[in-house]
Amino acid sequence: MSSASTQTQETGPGGAPPGSATRVVALVGHAGAGKTTLAEAILHVTGAIPRPGRVEDGSTVTDTEPEEIARGMSLTLGVAHAMWSGPDGAPRTLTLLDAPGHPDFAGQVDTALAVADVAVVVVSAADGVQAGTRKAWAAAREAGVPRVVVVTQEDKARADFQAVLDDLRASLGTDGDELVPLELPLGEEAAFHGIADVLTEAGYAYDDDGHHHDEPLPDAVAAQEHALHVEVTEDIVSHDDAQLEAYLGGEEPAATELERTLAHEVAAGAAFPVLVASGLTRTGVDRVADLLWELAPPAHERDGTVMLGEERVAVAADPGGEALAHVFRTVADPFVGQVSLFRVLSGTVRSGDRLTNATTGAAERLHGLFRVQGKDHQPVDAVAAGEVGAVAKLVGTPSGTILWARPAGAAGTGARPVSPPARQPVFGLSLAPVSQSDDDRMSTALARLVAEDPTLLAERVAAPGGDATVLRGLGDTHLAVALERLERVFGVHVTTGAVPVAYRETIARRAQAEGKVKKQSGGHGQFAVVDLRAEPLPRGTGFELVDKVVGGAIPRGYLAAVEKGLHDALAAGGPHGYPVVDVRVEVYDGKAHPVDSSEMAFRTAAAAGLREALADAGTVVLEPVSRVVVTVPSDVQGSVLTDLSGRRGHVVATEGPDDAGRVSVVASVPEAELARYVLDLRSLTAGQAELTMEPERYDVAPHR
Repeated sequence: MSSASTQTQETGPGGAPPGSATRVVALVGHAGAGKTTLAEAILHVTGAIPRPGRVEDGSTVTDTEPEEIARGMSLTLGVAHAMWSGPDGAPRTLTLLDAPGHPDFAGQVDTALAVADVAVVVVSAADGVQAGTRKAWAAAREAGVPRVVVVTQEDKARADFQAVLDDLRASLGTDGDELVPLELPLGEEAAFHGIADVLTEAGYAYDDDGHHHDEPLPDAVAAQEHALHVEVTEDIVSHDDAQLEAYLGGEEPAATELERTLAHEVAAGAAFPVLVASGLTRTGVDRVADLLWELAPPAHERDGTVMLGEERVAVAADPGGEALAHVFRTVADPFVGQVSLFRVLSGTVRSGDRLTNATTGAAERLHGLFRVQGKDHQPVDAVAAGEVGAVAKLVGTPSGTILWARPAGAAGTGARPVSPPARQPVFGLSLAPVSQSDDDRMSTALARLVAEDPTLLAERVAAPGGDATVLRGLGDTHLAVALERLERVFGVHVTTGAVPVAYRETIARRAQAEGKVKKQSGGHGQFAVVDLRAEPLPRGTGFELVDKVVGGAIPRGYLAAVEKGLHDALAAGGPHGYPVVDVRVEVYDGKAHPVDSSEMAFRTAAAAGLREALADAGTVVLEPVSRVVVTVPSDVQGSVLTDLSGRRGHVVATEGPDDAGRVSVVASVPEAELARYVLDLRSLTAGQAELTMEPERYDVAPHR
């Protein structure tokens, strides 16, 4: 899919494409590492907000939902834009995507990485590398997104930049060898007040407003900084033949030249710069903003990618090309309805444009484009390639789809964004509406929740006494927040309970029975006799009907009714009340009456006969068993194996360790033992585990 080039290309200052001034930055990392505070500080030092808010006060730009303000942590993907001028006066923009660090909201991290130019992995100088750090790093690597590390909270007690750097190198496997520290802190903890620039070997001290001035480096810091300067310079020039030749000839490259070479390495995933700052005191934050803009690859220098069938197709980020936009998130806004956030991959999207959803085929009219600044909507006339915008009230455009200028049915229909594998829900709750009004609206409201967050799954499951509505997600906090939104935004109140385990039963042995219906009450009666034999089938076979009727004992026209009756009995359940599976039924004889027989009579007789056979032979209860894969550091493998054994789990295989020292344990575990497994596993492994679960088979359950 190539961009059309017949239009006149729009340009920004200096002839550059307008989108080239923008870098889309995903802030990722462990919960509490300081991502939101860093975003707030960047917005403040670049002039986007007059004063920084505080997470504790619920006053930050990117944490706007009542649920996250109440909990004091990010739960949704916050969006904000920082705009300022570079040294040459040209405009610069960072579109900040503040992703949650809580593991229940990992889907929001995937969403941010799907549209980001660079991932900023935020690490606390006090807490160091944590489980969320490793997971964010791995997610960015899998998504192919360039990475920059920002060590923040350098002003906190126990802050230790060198220890964090050493921990990063030890924790990130081979990636740790490519970490490039570009700054050193001047002072630490309460004494943190400035930055030593490794490339220029200059020192900068900061005042209380986040502005800096030159400061001579102390002798000890100067010696450390110079040694690091030599190491980093040699590492950078080794990737550029011309620079390397000049350097070996005694010519010291300028800092701007080193930055330019490093930017190419960052884009290629061959180097990961490390910066240091404090979002709270804003020390070093202005440099973080400038370096992110300079080191992140601009959209116009690299092609985007979409999927066309199973093929990846490059999309040139040309503002003058064919309009093509990736809708990466939808939000149910109580005031304006559904808001769709998108990044333009090619062309320029303008207010009033008519576009087609390449994935769903829906025709859309884009009324009133705007830029999201936290909870505020700032109107814009156009959004160019590389930029992020938003529009309200698209009716046929869910998250994870493509809007483009081609009509429905044009070549390429079915295009979709490149997305990571969907995260499997691993925790569920059954939902019961409080009132009839809630029942009437619950299905539609749940569908809108799932449209906002594809890591949620709403489904109906069979349960004794009738089907149950089940909501599944990535953890208990995930579902708690979803249910709070269900009530606050959609006005639907529910009570919750455990997810019913989908037990089944099967006949224990071969049995024979006669099902009979004989009623006469004046006029036409009801008469039918069905003789059958039932026997067990191998696990997972389902149901098999064998017709052995001869001589027209059961007229051919009634055999379909007999089959329906058998299915009725299977669904109604056996002696234990669970649906019956894996049964072979042989219908070998029967009787009919020329006047009183009917389809309903034979349906009823067949069901009665099968119920009698099940009661006579008895049944065996079957329980669902899931295939569970747990990936953990090797030092906690033993604890995981012991826990699985206590859950009646059978370990099938262990794989690894990989480069990062992680092993994968594959086991078969009864579903009844897994209701809270994700929560217990996080506690057992300090949040370091990755878990997937999928249905595998049914096995005989312990005596019930």
